[in-house]
Amino acid sequence: MADKVFIFDTTLRDGEQVPGAKLAKEQKLEIARQLAALNVDIIEAGFPASSPGDFEAVRTVAREVKGPVITGLARAVRKDIDTLWEAVKVAKRPRIHTFLGTSDIHIQKKFRSDRDKILQWCVDTVKYAKSLCPDVEFSTEDAARTDFEFLCRSVEAIVRAGATTINVPDTVGYATPQEMADRIRRLKEKVPALDKAVISMHCHNDLGMATANTLAGIAAGARQAEVTVNGIGERAGNAALEEVVMAIRTRKEVFGHLYTDVKVKEIAKTSKMVSALMGLPIQRNKAIVGSNAFAHSSGIHQDGILKDRSTYEIIRPEDVGVSAHTFTLTARSGRAALKHHISSFGHTLTDAQLDAVYQKFLAVADKKKEVKVEELEILVQEEVFKVPETYRLEHIQILSGTQATPMAALRVRCKGQVIEEASTGNGPIDAAYKCIERIVGHKFTLINFGLNAVTSGEDAIGEATVRIRTNGTIFAGAASSTDIIEAAVKAYISAINRWVASDERDKAARKGAKKSRGKAPAVSL
Repeated sequence: MADKVFIFDTTLRDGEQVPGAKLAKEQKLEIARQLAALNVDIIEAGFPASSPGDFEAVRTVAREVKGPVITGLARAVRKDIDTLWEAVKVAKRPRIHTFLGTSDIHIQKKFRSDRDKILQWCVDTVKYAKSLCPDVEFSTEDAARTDFEFLCRSVEAIVRAGATTINVPDTVGYATPQEMADRIRRLKEKVPALDKAVISMHCHNDLGMATANTLAGIAAGARQAEVTVNGIGERAGNAALEEVVMAIRTRKEVFGHLYTDVKVKEIAKTSKMVSALMGLPIQRNKAIVGSNAFAHSSGIHQDGILKDRSTYEIIRPEDVGVSAHTFTLTARSGRAALKHHISSFGHTLTDAQLDAVYQKFLAVADKKKEVKVEELEILVQEEVFKVPETYRLEHIQILSGTQATPMAALRVRCKGQVIEEASTGNGPIDAAYKCIERIVGHKFTLINFGLNAVTSGEDAIGEATVRIRTNGTIFAGAASSTDIIEAAVKAYISAINRWVASDERDKAARKGAKKSRGKAPAVSL
């Protein structure tokens, strides 16, 4: 008999905890809608108690997105739980998800408490959450390092208190697959009450085993996988949705009795959307969704693929929504042809968006004989997933050479005003970045700069990524161009635009918080 594995997506909560990946409410909603199109079972939309902005984002997702269960995370305190419930109760299918550390490391060093007090805290928390919502998930944080007998006591008490899902997380990515499977199997044997709840896996990738640990737990009896798109998340990340789903689908001899309801043809589109909106490039060799995932360079491999794709491919690229097209376009291609090809990416553009993409396409096509499908897709993504453009590059002039001091002159448009500035630097990119800082009137710390060729050939499109820090917060930006200097400058401006948008949201949230001060409950467990 087939047995369903529920897919709990925490891209908008755990995934967003990556420095520089902060999303605006509108961006969270866009990703949540795509997750619904992907047909995940549960969306963890955020941590509502963390800020007024995140509360509003979670509430918006709960109100607007239909299909999946909508939840958020709350600490095991009444104020957090009340805030979470206020955010998700508008959903057709709400869930309260709360957590408390159960390992001795957490009990002794974080809480300065003992096991009995922690156990009672867990029970009281679940009972309170249950009084608000029938669907309650409880996470025994750091379960992989929790004393097994105490974990059994805790899980039994939590289920009897009313929890419908028990999450057994490997919070710090400590476990091995064998240990994870053994822990889940023994829990099911020793805790009879677990027949009344779903066991969930939430694994981190600190030792590179998040997906393996998740699958091991599922094979041992867990029936919910907590995952993120592209495997993003705290520190080294989480188990990747695409890996877990496709492993279950592909390895039927191992997981033959299991299935998910995920619409796998939406995987590539979802992956690209998350990457674009969060400013987190996908590593080229990333399983399932990386640009090299279905690339074959070895002559032996290419020969095998030509004879039978199954020789060196265990997944068909089209199954996960990767385009198999090899078409090229030229400057003579019209809007109709462009619109036809764009539809193959799964995007439906407005007339304004199509016109913007067409103008960018012509600019690229004027520099190249042919525009490849990958290049067109980049142009589409930049338009569809762009951040609000407070600052927009209009012109750049670079002077550089072995005997010359690098200099950059920029013309930037900001809210209808054209600003021109020039600066010198250690190199052309450094000069351009100093120029931008003069225009913006704010100093940023460059944390990371990366440049990657998206396509091949002398006229390849290069993608630049930057991460900047200001006032302790990191912002990411990305942009592409056939000119690497232009890509680098646009990426920097993209990150700054994210900072501007975040600053404006924070100001609005603080203004709203002042108006509603004193209304939030203050009682804690």
